[in-house]
Amino acid sequence: MDSIELQRIARIEDDNWWYRERRATLSAEVLRFSVPGAAVDIGAAAGTGSRVLAEHGWHATAIDLSPDAVALARAHGVEAYEGDARYLPLPPCAYDLALALDVLEHIEEDERAAAEIARVLKPGGMALLSVPCDMALWSAHDVALGRVRRYTRRTLAELVEGAGLVLERTWSRGVLLRPVLRRLRHRTGRREDLAPLHPLANEALRLTAALERRLPLSSCPGTRLFARARRPG
Repeated sequence: MDSIELQRIARIEDDNWWYRERRATLSAEVLRFSVPGAAVDIGAAAGTGSRVLAEHGWHATAIDLSPDAVALARAHGVEAYEGDARYLPLPPCAYDLALALDVLEHIEEDERAAAEIARVLKPGGMALLSVPCDMALWSAHDVALGRVRRYTRRTLAELVEGAGLVLERTWSRGVLLRPVLRRLRHRTGRREDLAPLHPLANEALRLTAALERRLPLSSCPGTRLFARARRPG
C-alpha cells in the first residue's frame, strides 16, 4: 500500500462505517481477556488496531511491510516496526494476542504467515483474524486492493489448524450488505472502503452493520470472515 492510500485511510477511518465496525469487533474480542497483556498487530497500516488495543490497556506492537505505514503509525503514537508477516522480527512465545486483520488475503505464502502468528503467541495466546470470503464475490475490487484470494470457512480453518492453532470460532460479517456490495463491486470495481461516502449513506451502512451484530446471522454467507484461534498450552 502506497503512502497516498495510507493517507486516504487515515483521513476516513475515524468515521467510515467499515473501519468503525472493525474496531467494534476488535473491542468486543479483547474484552474476553480479564487482564490486558502484550499484543502484536500484523499488517497494521496506520496502526488503528494498535490504538484500539491501547485504549483497552494493552501494550501493542505494530508490524507492517511498508515503511510509510510504520512512519504513519509512529506519528499516531504507536510502537511500530517494519517487517514481513512471513518473517516477523519478533521473539517466539512473546504475545498474548496477535491481530491479522485483512492481511492474509494479500500474501501468496499465507501458510507461512499463519505459522509466524502461531510462533510469536504465548501458549494459550489468542489470534484474531479477518479475511474476505467467497471467491464468488471476486471482482476488480479485490484486484485493486492487491488481494490474491478470498477464503471459505473450510480454507480458513485449514490455514489456522495447519499452523498448529486451535480454531475456537469462525463467524461472518457483511451478511445484510452482501447483495448490495456484490452488485456494486461487480459493476464498477469501486473501492468503496477507501472512497468518501455521503454522511447519510455512511450512517445507513453503520446502522446496518450494527444491527447485524445483534441478529443471529453469523453463520450465514457474508462478505467477510472473522476467526478466533488459540495456541495450545
